[in-house]
Amino acid sequence: MSPATTESRDLFAIADLAKEFGISTRAIRFYESKGLLAPERVGATRVFRRRDRARLILILRGKRLGFSLRDISDYLSLYDANRSQQVHLLIDKVDERLASLERQRDDLETTINELREIKKLTSEQPARSR
Repeated sequence: MSPATTESRDLFAIADLAKEFGISTRAIRFYESKGLLAPERVGATRVFRRRDRARLILILRGKRLGFSLRDISDYLSLYDANRSQQVHLLIDKVDERLASLERQRDDLETTINELREIKKLTSEQPARSR
């Protein structure tokens, strides 16, 4: 299905969304169980609207960027709220995530340098026979 066709649609089945985003229907049901998505029901069938699809895009982007489901939920709770509140929350969460990633990067760089030093020290010593 082309993006233009997808954008013009109003209703989506769970299988349509799973295929479009390369995720399982189980993942979509999980997000639903966490209150992140609220599809309508026609009998036992879930019917997703454009709004649900947009929320799914935000959920998947948030997960890809490393945000927790709690962070994503907080952001989505402002989805229909004041745009200014939404932007401020997003900025705060992005700042937190950046700080976390920078700490992880610093820790990785320290570990890499220590391992290189160990390798250098051990390669300088002659091999001992046992």
